[in-house]
Amino acid sequence: MTRGLFRIAAAILTILGSILVVAPLTGQAAAQPSVAGDADQQIGVPKFLKLSLDSVTPTAVTTASDPVVTVTGTVTNIGDRVVDDVSVRIQRAPAVTEPGGVRSSLRLDQVNYEFAGPFQDVAERLSPGQRKQFILTVAVRGGTDSSEGALEITEPGVYPLLLNVNGEPAYGTQARLDDARFLLPVLGVPPAGGSEPAVPAAPAPPVATTVLWPLADRPRWVPTEPAEDRGQVLLTDDELAASLGKGGRLDQLLGALENEIGVDGARNRPLARSICLAIDPDLLLTAAAMTDGYRVLASPSDPDGQTRDGSGAAQARAWLDRLRVVAAANCTVALPFAQADLTALAAVHDPALTARAVSEPADIVDRILGVRSLRGVGIPDSGSIDPSAGGLLRDQNIRTAVLAETAVAEQGSAGAGGADDLTQGPAGAEPTPAEPARPEVVRMPDIVPAAPVAALAETPAGEGPGARPDPSLHAVTYDIWSATALAAVGSNPPTPSFTPARVRYDVTNDSRTARLQDALGALTWTALNPRPDRPRAQLLVPPQQWGANREEAITLLRQVDALLTGGMATARPLPELLAQPADPRPYEPDHLARAVADGVPERFVAPIRDQGARITALSRALVEVPELELTPTEYVTPLRDDLIRALTLSDRRAGGTAQPDVYAQRRLDRTGSTMDRIYGSVTVLPPGGVYTLASEQSPLLLVARNELPVAIRVKFRIEAPPDASIDDTGEQILPPNGTRSFQIPTEVNDSRNLVIPISLTTPDGVALGNATSVSVRSNAYGQALAIITACAATLLLLLAGRRLWHRFRGRPDPADEAFDPEVQRQVSRYRRFLARAVRRREPR
Repeated sequence: MTRGLFRIAAAILTILGSILVVAPLTGQAAAQPSVAGDADQQIGVPKFLKLSLDSVTPTAVTTASDPVVTVTGTVTNIGDRVVDDVSVRIQRAPAVTEPGGVRSSLRLDQVNYEFAGPFQDVAERLSPGQRKQFILTVAVRGGTDSSEGALEITEPGVYPLLLNVNGEPAYGTQARLDDARFLLPVLGVPPAGGSEPAVPAAPAPPVATTVLWPLADRPRWVPTEPAEDRGQVLLTDDELAASLGKGGRLDQLLGALENEIGVDGARNRPLARSICLAIDPDLLLTAAAMTDGYRVLASPSDPDGQTRDGSGAAQARAWLDRLRVVAAANCTVALPFAQADLTALAAVHDPALTARAVSEPADIVDRILGVRSLRGVGIPDSGSIDPSAGGLLRDQNIRTAVLAETAVAEQGSAGAGGADDLTQGPAGAEPTPAEPARPEVVRMPDIVPAAPVAALAETPAGEGPGARPDPSLHAVTYDIWSATALAAVGSNPPTPSFTPARVRYDVTNDSRTARLQDALGALTWTALNPRPDRPRAQLLVPPQQWGANREEAITLLRQVDALLTGGMATARPLPELLAQPADPRPYEPDHLARAVADGVPERFVAPIRDQGARITALSRALVEVPELELTPTEYVTPLRDDLIRALTLSDRRAGGTAQPDVYAQRRLDRTGSTMDRIYGSVTVLPPGGVYTLASEQSPLLLVARNELPVAIRVKFRIEAPPDASIDDTGEQILPPNGTRSFQIPTEVNDSRNLVIPISLTTPDGVALGNATSVSVRSNAYGQALAIITACAATLLLLLAGRRLWHRFRGRPDPADEAFDPEVQRQVSRYRRFLARAVRRREPR
């Protein structure tokens, strides 16, 4: 009996101990908000529930909308224990008054959400893995039937809202277990009941609005022999087929435009005027190549492995046809090729690569789409450039760079505050209604080419490049807060490099609906908050590889349209923005540290520079043959494209750089091996055995082979030994896919076997193929033959002189004494005969 009581007491003490240990943990969880990146996301802090926002209706409140806001969400038990008494409520913070507040307000603690509505029960109990959806309806303001717990919003603005879920986990106490934050733009307050009239937004000059609509994708072209690209191209995977096909990412982005502005832009002219399509030329080249059939790697991780037929030829053809129609009726601008990192490209310092990445994209877009795209504008994916990248743009006749506002700062302000201190856009006075809105255009500094990546951050204010304005390069800046919010919309949301460190957090912990609401609030804030220190203008720039789906894109376009139709914004086409005069004050770039960290690592610069030099040397050696369809430019261009793709910024900000680095290194290795094969395809054929010259001046016969599909100029590099002299034949042309024989003038003064090294080079001296050697044997005997010949000639002269001497004296030559007497009689008779014949011919 005693033993049984002891066991019962021990069990009770164990349970009480567990409660005492677990309760403080749940209390700690309740004391802090559940926001990605907050201090509460630490090892050891338990997570019991996950609250996600599913929908908000309306997404933006207007004077004509319903006087209530309906929020739908889902609570999921992600812990390992039961949670009882699950309930939710909505809370509201004051309207955002600073531009940076559209981001920082999402990290406020619960106590800053001053209004709190009543709790609404969701479930009595949620077991591990179980989820429950709820609908929460709350009035915008008081005076309605559902005024209890109203949001009490009395004037337009952008309001941060918080959904708070409470529950009691097993072995714990009631606590706040998670929350979800989002922004609610209120363009106008609807009327409440019959006594509270609607409250429209205060009169203000409309915001001149421009929207860049990006169409880009990850580089997928596998480096191959350029001649092979003229057949079926090889792609890393077939994901692009799904993206271009029905329901794919690129299909939905294009479909959203077609839905809102029409295929020809006639459906909504004001909205269409504000939009400019920003297109990656590498995407167009890949899609165009897919239309003729293509192959994909069976395993993307094995570029040398098996391949299979691609399935997206029809999808690519249909998508390009749709894009041609939309682009023909709207503004179009080309992005840098393959979203190249312009800072790394400038460090490579290869003029041919630079031209292909920066200047030629506009021509590619025009050729494939049949349009005339904008010229003279550069749109770096990072949103910033350093002095060397600025010099690169200027050298390519790029006069305007589209940058984040933190990429430029007034002279003298660099170093005064970091990116964390930026809460305002470019300085400028608010125009009156009669004045045109001052555009966000600033003058960039005099850029020095080939400057180090970190040179910009190290340049003191008032010194160096930043102190000298450059009238030929301007910057059009966009608001970083709206750009950051737009980047978070959709799948795989990145955090841009220009987002200040103090408000950086993992946005994937927020639901897609919450991130969409944040973007709606960010792009609306400027229209609702006229300020003398901010221009009444905004340029909306989503990330180039944007993950928004059709519904999200349509919602954003309709929000812009609501601003336009409500008179709060006016459409400003991109060409008009680019034509605006620059701010006369000098500016200097700033805040590059994060962009450098997110960019292409420096270790790729030197190998790409080396391969680019090899491609340039090859290009200078190639010869265009009119009869051939393939030109030298067409042959080497795919090689340069592969190097530029290795410099892409795609996926470098979506979380981790390991995979992009692997892709870049793999692409660089493949390009290097391709160049090795190309250079090895032009060589001199080694002769078999010993080559024997007929004489000391017989020509040396050589055969050179060119396995390339284009003709090439070559030079023979022959290292003649001391006993041989070989003439330089100069440049020679080898036909494509063929061989050619050459006679090399040679003089050998030695009868010994000579070994002569021979190789081929380009006219610039770059080695081609494999060097070989020729063993040569000549019939010449050298100095001995000359002595023997001289002695024989001397003896012949002496003998001839002696005979002539005896003949002149009338004496027979002793050499004739040995002749036969009969022979002598015949000779005498012949002489007499000749004498008589002579006398008869003499005149008498």
